[in-house]
Amino acid sequence: MGYAIQWVRSLIFNVQMYAAMLVMGIVFFPWALVSRRGALMACQTYCRWVCWTAGWMIGLRTEVRGTVPTDEVMIAAKHQSFLDILMIYGSVPAGKFIMKRELMWAPILGQYALRIGCVPVNRGKRGAAIKRMIADVAAGTQIAGQLIIYSQGTRVAPGARKPYKVGTYALYKQLGQPCVPAATNVGVFWPRHGIYRKPGTAVVEFLAPMAAGMSQADFMAHLETVVETRSDDLMREAGFEPDGVHH
Repeated sequence: MGYAIQWVRSLIFNVQMYAAMLVMGIVFFPWALVSRRGALMACQTYCRWVCWTAGWMIGLRTEVRGTVPTDEVMIAAKHQSFLDILMIYGSVPAGKFIMKRELMWAPILGQYALRIGCVPVNRGKRGAAIKRMIADVAAGTQIAGQLIIYSQGTRVAPGARKPYKVGTYALYKQLGQPCVPAATNVGVFWPRHGIYRKPGTAVVEFLAPMAAGMSQADFMAHLETVVETRSDDLMREAGFEPDGVHH
């Protein structure tokens, strides 16, 4: 009975979450068109809304730990579900992502993405797009901020293992910026697929920054070790054993 009630609460939460995205997208759109600040405010307000409603609608609290990066860095994050995107973006002052160029033409969504500084990329031409972004930031035509990437390239379920892509290092080297790893346990409560959301405390934790200029071997080894180790710790804290044994 308890599961059924939580499933219904989760369904209602999911419906209002997507409805709020549409409503906020439309309400903030005029401001976003004339001001980057409007676009940033819209996106961060939405992130805060989802985290707030998750707390009282489905009993899922959110907690951001560690030192939140506020300068120009690359954030290499563990990605388990939509929630970790919202928690990271909602906590940093000017987050941005790499996106497929086709998304530029998506109604409303594409305009918001461009206004907050997301980098549109054609297939196979990421290096040129990042080079242009760096030049635009230097020239003042693009806002500086925190480039959020997912080193494994996709959502990875709790307990699953997936290799870290060497493209992470290519970006780190090209940007010439420190990298802030980020660990999470959100997938324990908010899975990649399905409606059900589990009560508890979802955590995203920013880890110690990695200085610019590391070698590829050292960078990749350190990034994977710290993110996987800390994510496993956070999942155990949430009652999930990454090796397959539930408590």
